[in-house]
Amino acid sequence: MMNYDSALDASLHRLHDEGRYRTFIDIARQQGQFPQAVWTRPDGSQKPITVWCGNDYLGMGQNPVVLAAMHQALDAAGAGSGGTRNISGTTVWHKELEAELADLHAKEAALVFTSAYVANDATLSTLRAIFPGLIIYSDALNHNSMIEGIRRGGGEKRIFRHNDIAHLRELLEKDDPAAPKLIAFESIYSMDGDFGPIGAFCDLAQEFGALTYLDEVHAVGMYGSRGAGVAERDGIMHRVDIINGTLAKAYGVFGGYIATSAKMADAVRSYAPGFIFTTSLPPAVAAGAAASVRHLKTAQHLRDGQQMQARILKLRLKSLGLPIIDHGSHIVPVHVGDPIHCKRISDLLLENHGIYVQPINYPTVPRGTERLRFTPSPVHGSREIDHLVQAMDALWSHCALNRAEAVA
Repeated sequence: MMNYDSALDASLHRLHDEGRYRTFIDIARQQGQFPQAVWTRPDGSQKPITVWCGNDYLGMGQNPVVLAAMHQALDAAGAGSGGTRNISGTTVWHKELEAELADLHAKEAALVFTSAYVANDATLSTLRAIFPGLIIYSDALNHNSMIEGIRRGGGEKRIFRHNDIAHLRELLEKDDPAAPKLIAFESIYSMDGDFGPIGAFCDLAQEFGALTYLDEVHAVGMYGSRGAGVAERDGIMHRVDIINGTLAKAYGVFGGYIATSAKMADAVRSYAPGFIFTTSLPPAVAAGAAASVRHLKTAQHLRDGQQMQARILKLRLKSLGLPIIDHGSHIVPVHVGDPIHCKRISDLLLENHGIYVQPINYPTVPRGTERLRFTPSPVHGSREIDHLVQAMDALWSHCALNRAEAVA
């Protein structure tokens, strides 16, 4: 007879032994004070900390414009939406949000989901019901939500090496020219912070008659003249058929979406179980997200400030000889290469220095590439950067980790 407790113990012990066991860090964000927060230790005591690994890249989670919109909608409509989008859960706030997103990406329509994960999973798994025989070509480093959506949809899939245009071409050339095709990729890959060659993917899609599916979750709000992402920055947004984005990172609220043609949005909303059977966002959340999207269309100073802080942090850490992975994006990964050391440095930063950065270990990244991933924002000032750099310098020496030759 199966001993379930023993099996649970064994599975958890494996994670502990490999240094991959993940713990929740209980923090209380302080409105108006972010990135400052309060950490509640397991023993109940509290310690002030600075959050260095959040996805609220621009501090919009505390922006007065966003909060005012949420308060207004909460007072007007109450807490929840009361139903799915098809059954009493579509409100003026949902329609307003979708209109803002469609305008942002210069598309005919947008469709809001409860998260970008759900948007990816629901859309990609549904497309084969809309396009029978669809072959999906997926970048090897795509988000788990894209992988799961493609897998759940069944049918043929091809995995091409990361950002490898030549390999993708080889795969496209081997398949039936008449078969429906879709190329799925990202604009910024969050673990290394590198960019996808969007234009080259679109060129291949045009040549082989494929649709394009672009995940911009780490770029919306952050890049482009109005914050629509890397495709806007590069002037090729019109060449992408379906754009996926999040409202929970740079926009500082909650939810995800796709922006696409009116027909595509209509088909997805009509066929995708992940949309049909899910309660819609609370009106206050939809209102706050719409306000954030609208505000960031003109708040270039926040994007500029964030990019500046990222550049400064990279230069400061490089000058210490720390192994920075730098592809020019706003993400600052520091390669550690060992799960035990990675968690140890993270724990010491939190306990001794009041700096919170979560270790990134397998399976999020391949074994041997464990890292700390810092996400500076416009509200991380010079004092916070100085403190972080000094702490990293001391702990790198404490753990006897290798350094590169210092970069001036």
